[in-house]
Amino acid sequence: MSLDVSRLGGWGGLAFFRDRLPGIVQRLDAGGAMLPPAHQVFAALELTQPQDVRAVILGQDPYPTPGHAHGLAFSVAPEVQPLPRSLSNIFKEMQDDLGACPPTGDLRPWARQGVLLLNAALTVPPGAAGGHMSLGWDRLAHEVLAALDDRPRAFLLWGRPAQKLAAGIDPARHLKIETAHPSPLSARRGFFGSRPFSRVNSWLESRGEPAISWAGTEDT
Repeated sequence: MSLDVSRLGGWGGLAFFRDRLPGIVQRLDAGGAMLPPAHQVFAALELTQPQDVRAVILGQDPYPTPGHAHGLAFSVAPEVQPLPRSLSNIFKEMQDDLGACPPTGDLRPWARQGVLLLNAALTVPPGAAGGHMSLGWDRLAHEVLAALDDRPRAFLLWGRPAQKLAAGIDPARHLKIETAHPSPLSARRGFFGSRPFSRVNSWLESRGEPAISWAGTEDT
């Protein structure tokens, strides 16, 4: 198997791609099928270059249902119905927060506005959530977060794994919104009512940056 790193742009210089990725590819080759398809594994990094990142949403690993994951945390292919429950809860909170939500679960419009939708692990075995969390993908997330510490950005950290991963992000320099995960198991313990989308936009606008059109549409 080959993972295409030719479209990584500014991310391509991270040490992970030289030092860690070859070993992960070897383990993936020995482990059978994976999701998302190989050409979509780095989609989040390809779509949102370092200099364009204004906000970061950290997920855990891709959806394990074939046809759902396409390389961006929490996002699904536009034809997927019903939505995964975590994404459905994200949209419920957005509806309460902003009065609108996207028409599909495809979050690529967010990525094109500078929202990096990064998972801690970029692959998963079909039907086995968390099955690749031990491969070493988290080193990439750490390097990405370190690279993004160069100027203030917004970080949406939903659940303890995301919060632990981004523990080094300084809340005095960045906007850190830390709440429960939108999973049905935890959303009512602090995710609902947290109004993350309006809070990010208020912070961006206070810095003279344009708001993110969270519920808007664009050609994908």
